[in-house]
Amino acid sequence: MGARTIDEGSIDEKSGMNFSEYVAILSGNTDLLEKARLEKKVAALESERKSFGKNKANTEIKLRNATNQINGNNELIARMTGDWAAFNSRVKHDKDGNIINPLQLDGVKSADIKVLAAKLANINETANTHDNYYKIGSLYDFTLSVKTETSQNDALFKVNKFYAEGDGGVKYTYNNGNIANDPKLAVNYFLNAIEKIPVLIEKYQKDTERLSKDLAVLQEVVGTSWRKEDELKDLKTELAAIDRKIQLSLKPIDQSDDDTTKNEVQEDRKTVPHYTNTRNGAELPHVPHSVNIPAVHTVPNVHTVPQNDTTKAIDMIQGMFSGKISPSDFDRLQQSKEALGDRLIIASVPKYQTENQPKKIKI
Repeated sequence: MGARTIDEGSIDEKSGMNFSEYVAILSGNTDLLEKARLEKKVAALESERKSFGKNKANTEIKLRNATNQINGNNELIARMTGDWAAFNSRVKHDKDGNIINPLQLDGVKSADIKVLAAKLANINETANTHDNYYKIGSLYDFTLSVKTETSQNDALFKVNKFYAEGDGGVKYTYNNGNIANDPKLAVNYFLNAIEKIPVLIEKYQKDTERLSKDLAVLQEVVGTSWRKEDELKDLKTELAAIDRKIQLSLKPIDQSDDDTTKNEVQEDRKTVPHYTNTRNGAELPHVPHSVNIPAVHTVPNVHTVPQNDTTKAIDMIQGMFSGKISPSDFDRLQQSKEALGDRLIIASVPKYQTENQPKKIKI
């Protein structure tokens, strides 16, 4: 009979066939081949559905973040728009149309630029607010403050940042919050920070417009569902049907043949008789009556053995079990065999695991 073999390690991804398909081809069963084909399709579609679900989940996260950012931008734009409107309602100009800078610092009554600049320089050098905002003055009802921040580049050091805050609660900075060493630039720092409000509003508006365009695409992706769900469901149904067909085609175990074999074995068994040596009253080791040992079939034309020869044979066997006669005494054992004929089988007794289990002998 020919045999088909397969080396699982030789399967190559480039062949496009998996192990189940190889087995189906080698078996010659078309149902198995069809099952392998369906399993491959189902696995591919399930992998595609998993990727779709993963991408959809990532898109949902992007959509949520974009929505939150748009809402935050719109709120920030509204607050900055209010601050800018309040500033324009309070601002004053000189005769040339330039904005007047009525800077007021706490503890300083002078409006001289040098005095104000010296105060700002002193705050910048000595202030330590421990990461808290500390009020130092006002400008057009905007609160001016300083905050000591810890910076860590090549070494750990502290730096003071200056802010101007309007009614909307937005803190505005200029030059990354750093006060210039030049007195005029230092005094105009807060005014320059406030005048940046329109630029900031435009920046956040553009960012919101960009996010809004992406928002429409993200919402469309999140709202879609996987289009091959019905196809996968049909393939699974077809796969289950062919799997049942294969199971039904398998030959079941014939219980009737098994029962007949058991009956034949039982008919060929009988209980081992219990022998007693009437001459000395000693009993031969015997198997319990609940244990059946196959009977020894006798050959035709077996002659009747005299009773005294039978007794001698039994004594011989009993002596072997009691240790009085060595099992290697083949001549005497052969005499017992000749006396009992086919009723004695010379065989070794297997070693049993339990010492208390009685030894068995076939006679």
